Amino acid sequence: MAIAIFVNGAKGHAALQLSRDLDCQYKTAYVLSHRIREAVAAEQKAMTMTGEVEVDGAYFGGHVRPANNVENRVDRRRAEHQTGKRRVVVIMRERQGRTLPFVFKSEDASLGTIFARVDQEATIYADEAAHWDMLHARYLTKRINHSEAYADGKTSTNQAESFFSRLRRAEIGIHHHIAGPYLNAYASEMAWREDNRRVSNGEQYLMAASAALAHPVSRQWKGYWQRAMA
Repeated sequence: MAIAIFVNGAKGHAALQLSRDLDCQYKTAYVLSHRIREAVAAEQKAMTMTGEVEVDGAYFGGHVRPANNVENRVDRRRAEHQTGKRRVVVIMRERQGRTLPFVFKSEDASLGTIFARVDQEATIYADEAAHWDMLHARYLTKRINHSEAYADGKTSTNQAESFFSRLRRAEIGIHHHIAGPYLNAYASEMAWREDNRRVSNGEQYLMAASAALAHPVSRQWKGYWQRAMA
């Protein structure tokens, strides 16, 4: 029942809503949701991206509320005025294929992971950010300058942006707040949803249920609330 409800949400399903649907405590629904996310994302651990791969990053979390009075407001883009909780989700997405997200403190910190998870024969599409210059040393890399255009023929990162759109809507419209330590779990869930967006609800349910049944005991979520309340 819980998995059927969970997969039905195009942009995710809030734990509070799930607790109402199942008539259970919020704590139960919260852990159950994360266990389902962990199970469906397990296949991502062994992924190697091939073919045409789009790479991009987008920042999430660490919201700083502006002061009420205009004279007390600061430039929230400056590092000294941020919370330190803001993280970047870097996506590697095959065209007509799979989606693989990772979370870092900055985009340039993702280069080692990209080198490890993208096949050397792949063609990479990226934007004009300077840290992506390193990709040219290992891959055939095609760049798009977003200050000039969003696409130039086949050169674009539009499919990566499509993933970020889904994740952003999940953060704003469904969950409202995604804490930094759990951002990777939500990003992995949205990658699974993006990859299976054209699969019927029934098939999605069977896939998620099979993943949950095959997944071992969760080391992160077993006894979560006992540890959190200790």
